[in-house]
Amino acid sequence: MTALANKRILLGITGGIAAYKCAELTRRLTEQGAEVRVVMTSSAQHFITPLTMQAVSGYPVASSLLNPAAEAGMGHIELAKWADLVLIAPATANFIGKFTAGIGDDLLTTLCLATPAPIALAPAMNQVMYQAPATQANLATLAQRDMLLWGPAAGAQACGDVGLGRMLDPLELLASVIDFFNPPVQTLADVNIMITAGPTREDIDPVRYISNHSSGKMGYALAVAAQQLGANVTLVSGPVNLTEPSHCRTVKVTSALEMQAAVMADISQQNIFIACAAVADFRPVSIAEQKIKKTSGNDGMTINLVKNPDIVASVAALADGPFTVGFAAETQDVAQYARDKMQRKNLAMIAANDVAKSGQGFNADVNSLSVFWPGGQQDIALASKSEIAMQLLQLISSHYQQAR
Repeated sequence: MTALANKRILLGITGGIAAYKCAELTRRLTEQGAEVRVVMTSSAQHFITPLTMQAVSGYPVASSLLNPAAEAGMGHIELAKWADLVLIAPATANFIGKFTAGIGDDLLTTLCLATPAPIALAPAMNQVMYQAPATQANLATLAQRDMLLWGPAAGAQACGDVGLGRMLDPLELLASVIDFFNPPVQTLADVNIMITAGPTREDIDPVRYISNHSSGKMGYALAVAAQQLGANVTLVSGPVNLTEPSHCRTVKVTSALEMQAAVMADISQQNIFIACAAVADFRPVSIAEQKIKKTSGNDGMTINLVKNPDIVASVAALADGPFTVGFAAETQDVAQYARDKMQRKNLAMIAANDVAKSGQGFNADVNSLSVFWPGGQQDIALASKSEIAMQLLQLISSHYQQAR
């Protein structure tokens, strides 16, 4: 049986450029057995046509609150009662504002006020609009009302900006819908898990630093997956452009030394430690108090570096320490380097990925992993990072239970 057999999903499309993704999203949902009805705002129809959405859903698209034929039978109330889930994708800043205020001035906002079904929103907007205090306040209010907020993702936007505000891709939204209707067994209930995520920044002077390409997406996806499996999650995060997972204790740090301090301050309370962060291997010996200036006749600069502490090895070396999982981002001989790292650092498990492969790993929304443990290995095929995270957490859970 398909994952969404007999599930009735009302897809609300608002006026954002990400509306073009809704044709694929609808196709993916119906492939999994869902029955999808589409409601579009007038603005949404400037980005994708009702005819397209009718073709992929198999049903006429609803768009007008004041349609005499539909409203003769109170059509908006019938649609509101019909749905098992209402998914608004994309959810623009304008729609989010109206929905938060309880305004019902078109068919979609009225449906949302009238439905007893759970409502999920997939925010999509310019990164400045997303960070605006009004938008953040609206999203916080909706979260308090137990609305499901799926995304946004970070990356390049249609306007040319880069940052948070992209709608999740159709496969990621599909995974969220499937998880909603088929919640994973909470194999990590009451287990304390600490996850590190993102890069670190090592200051050179007040305006420059050494860092790497880590986006933090994998670590944040692991935090969400761990929560879905019932764990109590502490996320120690380097500087990223991602929304903090709800119901998760997040500790924000910048440098490797700060990350080490945050980890070691609470590691004694943890059952599992997952070192997903891309911690800088070195830091400058000294940080210039003022910006280092270019001078005529000086075409080079020498920076003396010192090794940063090895956080994951320090945790793995603790007596009665947590079940420790490392990550290895490699560009060649992935299996060899990963196994060597696991043995040298005394890790219970290591997840390795080939960051040289185009379109996956750093900054991408998809990934694949090869997971190693003493005497065993399992590959996790290319998929969205949310799917990868769930598969990896389930594998970690199984080995952790065996090791207890």
